[in-house]
Amino acid sequence: MKKIQENDIHLDVNEVPKPLTWITLSFQHLFAMFGATILVPFLVGLDPAVALISSGLGTIAFLLITKGQVPAYLGSSFAFIAPIIAAKAAAGPEGAMVGSFLAGVVYGIVALLIKMVGYKWIMKLLPPIVVGPVIIVIGLSLANVAVGMAMNNPDGEYNLTYFSVALVTLAITIICSVVFKGFISLIPVLIGIVGGYVYALAIGLVDFSKVAQASVFVKPDFIIPFITYTPGFSYEIILLMVPVAIVTLSEHIGHQLVLGKVVGRDYIEKPGLHRSILGDGTATMIAALIGGPPNTTYGENIGVLAITRVYSVYIIAGAAVMAIVFGFIGKISALISSIPTPVMGGVSILLFGIIASSGLRMLSDSKIDFGNKRNLVISSVILVIGIGGALIKVSEQFELHGMALSAIIGILLNLVLPGRKEAEKDQNLENTAA
Repeated sequence: MKKIQENDIHLDVNEVPKPLTWITLSFQHLFAMFGATILVPFLVGLDPAVALISSGLGTIAFLLITKGQVPAYLGSSFAFIAPIIAAKAAAGPEGAMVGSFLAGVVYGIVALLIKMVGYKWIMKLLPPIVVGPVIIVIGLSLANVAVGMAMNNPDGEYNLTYFSVALVTLAITIICSVVFKGFISLIPVLIGIVGGYVYALAIGLVDFSKVAQASVFVKPDFIIPFITYTPGFSYEIILLMVPVAIVTLSEHIGHQLVLGKVVGRDYIEKPGLHRSILGDGTATMIAALIGGPPNTTYGENIGVLAITRVYSVYIIAGAAVMAIVFGFIGKISALISSIPTPVMGGVSILLFGIIASSGLRMLSDSKIDFGNKRNLVISSVILVIGIGGALIKVSEQFELHGMALSAIIGILLNLVLPGRKEAEKDQNLENTAA
């Protein structure tokens, strides 16, 4: 993998930032992940404060397991929303936590398998012609979420005033990223959010009532095995929760490949895919042990890395520590929660788009020939199935859809269509030349 030119990097992976820079850039990552991380527990009926704490603890565990080499932030996983709701209906929140823990165990098993037999078999299943379009799907499948956040009011209806907030936020972020130099160019997302927040405040869209009502310190609603409940295992919970690990494992590999492209390192090789998968699974198990939703690496924070070219793991760790602290401080959590949805929508338009563009970059860097019908077919099917929202409904509780389904079909097409050996040979030659 070609490395990014050193003069393009503001802070490399293991560089320690100055204190003020450290705090500011960590805040930026906190803002990037905050909305999605607390949205999941709101949707499934868990405590958002616990989700913040578990995301911070999970991220620190991930950084330790990956030897401080992978600057990834982990937050609440959207893939588990429907399964958690179903598991809670079947066995309460305690049952959902047991199921989440078992899904994390699946990560550990896969990591052990990769450690024993290597990772090349996975990479043969996931060549650039499969992974590139899947990465595009990861970004573009969230496009309607970002646009919906940007232009709709809380009732889900189009509102030009709300959309103006998103456009102002987006414009400020782009200008700070592209036009300005120096420190301002390192924190475009943070400045965009602050600028959008001020504009929203000026036109009366900010509600401070929850900030006024919030306590300074709060006791999160932890759900801890053998303390608040006695764990029990059921076949139904296993069927509801564990298969989702297939979805998030595919997402994880895609994110690692994107992150490697952004940072200019081969994270599949070093520190190894087994370590990053184990770190992801450990974060999910930690969340399950305290009552938070399962964790996953966050594309939003990868987008921040791509914009700022600041890759320091110390900044990611700083954001994790802040998330843990904020989980116990009601006033700060309420203040951040007061950020209007269109502000986060405006930033998300750029961040999610960068993820999709990273997929395009992978296809370009790998010199994928779309004059080849095989490549054209594989990428076309992946894109339409993934972005179109196709699904396979196995039961009322389990559906395989979106990115996971498109990835599986892409893998199958790559295996069965003629010309695979020639494509692998060409890819190996290109990698050798690179």
